[in-house]
Amino acid sequence: MSDLVESDYLVVGAGASAMAFVDTLVDHSDATVTIVDRREAPGGHWLSAYPFVQLHQAACFYGVASEVLGGGQLQTDGPEAGLQVRSNAAEITAYYARVLDRLEATGRVRFLGAHELEQVDDAGRVRRLADGTTLPVAPGTRVVDATYLSPLIPSQVPPPFEVAPGARVVAVNDLPDAGAARRYAVIGSGKTATDACVWLLRNGVDPDAITWVRPREPWMLDRAQIQPVPETYQGMFAEIVEGAASSATLDDLFGHLEDAGVMLRIDRTVRPTMAKAPTLGRWELDLLRSITHVVRLGHVRRAEEGRLVCDDGEVDLGPDALVVHCAADGLRNPPLVPVWGPQRISLQPVRAGFPCFGAALIGYVQATRADDATKNALCHPAPFGDRLEDWADMNARGLRSAASWGAEADIRAWAAGVAINPGRIPDDARSPELESAIDRIARHRDAAITNLTRWAAGA
Repeated sequence: MSDLVESDYLVVGAGASAMAFVDTLVDHSDATVTIVDRREAPGGHWLSAYPFVQLHQAACFYGVASEVLGGGQLQTDGPEAGLQVRSNAAEITAYYARVLDRLEATGRVRFLGAHELEQVDDAGRVRRLADGTTLPVAPGTRVVDATYLSPLIPSQVPPPFEVAPGARVVAVNDLPDAGAARRYAVIGSGKTATDACVWLLRNGVDPDAITWVRPREPWMLDRAQIQPVPETYQGMFAEIVEGAASSATLDDLFGHLEDAGVMLRIDRTVRPTMAKAPTLGRWELDLLRSITHVVRLGHVRRAEEGRLVCDDGEVDLGPDALVVHCAADGLRNPPLVPVWGPQRISLQPVRAGFPCFGAALIGYVQATRADDATKNALCHPAPFGDRLEDWADMNARGLRSAASWGAEADIRAWAAGVAINPGRIPDDARSPELESAIDRIARHRDAAITNLTRWAAGA
């Protein structure tokens, strides 16, 4: 091994965003790259994911630009027959291993697993975790932070509540091996909690044996609407844009999207306040609605043997209850910063959701533009959704960013050719339905941005 980290770029992290950035940067420039990650292999949090996890979205929207995850295949059986495949953790980590092999074969990419970057004054060095030995980073190396939005997962963080002696609490990763219980208490409102509930129900647990602690009610997207079929995807997006332009309030917009079949909520009698908006199959929705013991007493503060203590009350679980911790921050929302900063490039979404496409787009812009101010003008960072106002902000910023990079002919052509771009429209994909959706988006975009920006500010 060289005694110096010497390359044009030092990418910190080897998760989904890092791999998408490096893949496109290398394919569109002669850059050299060193990737540093604390894990032994690429794949980020997928290396520690719970065993029954699948992508909530179509596999083709995830991964890197050079290889379509899932091969663009459709599911042939089961409740989602006809929809795009959704890869599991083993398939995703194998995919990233292949991607790394391809990148290393160029001779311009070096991977340092089980290493971390240390910043010492104005100099950087890479430390090997096994023995603490360090390698200096050559001056002039551009640092790319691919960890700024790294998700937290339940298996790697303690429960956000006190666990009393005798309480039986497991992270969702350990659920399959935890053994049977008389009652299960699933804690969390997001995708991980819905996955845990669906897994329990599909493995024969009676819905009446499940207590679901949902501090907030979530909005979710109908998975059948988020597919790589231009008429379907653009039609869905047209509903968002036209609805945002015509609605009087943010609540009205979500009601419109629910009526249009775009948004789903588990309990139609309760107003959701959470809009991370993962996709959900309607078959999953039916299963989730079979759980009737839903606790809305705020966050759990303490788990005791047979009991949960929440913000606004207590829940009696009875003996032999298993508490399943799903309450980690999978989509983090630190302050937005310019993608191209004076010290480093910070990978962030630059459209509404779909971080892999955003990172690949940043890689393309980095490879083809020279001036950081120009690059930042093309790629405006956008937050992930959390509250409804955050979702509005994400979409307003994403629309502005798409207008900026979409005005550049070469970027527009590149984006139209990569499967990870959910909004891509191949040249031969024209139909009256598609043309109508495109026209609706164009006519209502400005008014939608105005309203979404106002709602994001709480007005």
